[in-house]
Amino acid sequence: MSCFVTNILDSVALTQALVRCPSITPHDAGALEVLTVALEGCGFTVTRLPFQKEGTDRIENIFARIGTKGRHVSFLGHTDVVPVGRESDWTHPPFAAEIVDGKLYGRGVADMKGGVAAFAAACSDFLAQHPDFDESISLMITGDEEAMAVNGTVCMVEWAKDNGQLPDVAIVGEPSNPQHSGQVMRVGRRGSWNGRLTVKGKQGHSAYPERADNPIPKLMAILQNVVADKPDDGNEFFPPTHIVISSVDVGNPAPNIIPARAEALLNARFNSVWTGESFDRHMREVFDKAGIAYELKSWCNAESFMSSGEEWRELCRDAVTEVTGRTPRYDTGGGTSDARFVAPFCPVVEYGACNATIHQVDEYSPVAEIEELTKTYVRILEKYFYA
Repeated sequence: MSCFVTNILDSVALTQALVRCPSITPHDAGALEVLTVALEGCGFTVTRLPFQKEGTDRIENIFARIGTKGRHVSFLGHTDVVPVGRESDWTHPPFAAEIVDGKLYGRGVADMKGGVAAFAAACSDFLAQHPDFDESISLMITGDEEAMAVNGTVCMVEWAKDNGQLPDVAIVGEPSNPQHSGQVMRVGRRGSWNGRLTVKGKQGHSAYPERADNPIPKLMAILQNVVADKPDDGNEFFPPTHIVISSVDVGNPAPNIIPARAEALLNARFNSVWTGESFDRHMREVFDKAGIAYELKSWCNAESFMSSGEEWRELCRDAVTEVTGRTPRYDTGGGTSDARFVAPFCPVVEYGACNATIHQVDEYSPVAEIEELTKTYVRILEKYFYA
């Protein structure tokens, strides 16, 4: 096939157009239409993929692909953003996409509309330079990453599997770098385990503790074992698993009442030593050490994973080095990401913008960084298809 590109995209201008769409999850606010028009102008076929599971909001997503054969690279990203907080706290309006002193300000510019725009522009540059291109590039772009993430990438990957559209390799454009480009490339992620731990007692007057059963000391005894627990030492790619006690509550505003129950919320980020199921068993063993009756509601919303495909990791890392002059370190930190949904099917890496201001007031990305990221994505495509 021959690719006749009719639209060479400007990554900065496209970022501005996307930022000007106030696409706070679950509202698309026109962001995916902006991207659709841009990609169709480059020869992509765009498929709208709305999903809505029972009891959730309908979410708009798109799958865009050019080429129907050969090797297949896919880019995963999102155009939804978190709320802005108090708009009056912003020096630059969150959806104005103003450029001041070389910085593009706006909600979602770093997380991750700049990355989406950079890859779209990289495709237009790459296709213009290679009119004989005869393989496949796609984008899976969701509007459901910042919230529940149940009607977005997870559904698109299942759709791709059912429709013969799974890629051979993938890159997720999440902002991976702490301060500047070329620092970090994520090659896996930790899992996330959550627990609501409840210890029951008997309510009573604090003047008569013998008539009550105070659950607070019992919960504290269990939590002391949690604090002392060291699940593992980590491994080559993962830091040690850590457990955070994020809340302790008895729902009691009065100092002279012994409460009937005490609850704690916990979150653990576990590495590849564990699965969600095995870590849940571990935590129950930790709780059991105190010999105190408890109730636990636990759930795992992300499994730990390490991407397969050393060759793909090295290719992407080398491309970053060639463009930025810096070699990123492999990393598995941060929170969860949509890479977990495609990792079971193909090698995947995460590389994107700087994350220093994501979710903050006056979120921004340097214009030069967006342009450099575009060049990096071009280089990845070149090395994969033509090196």
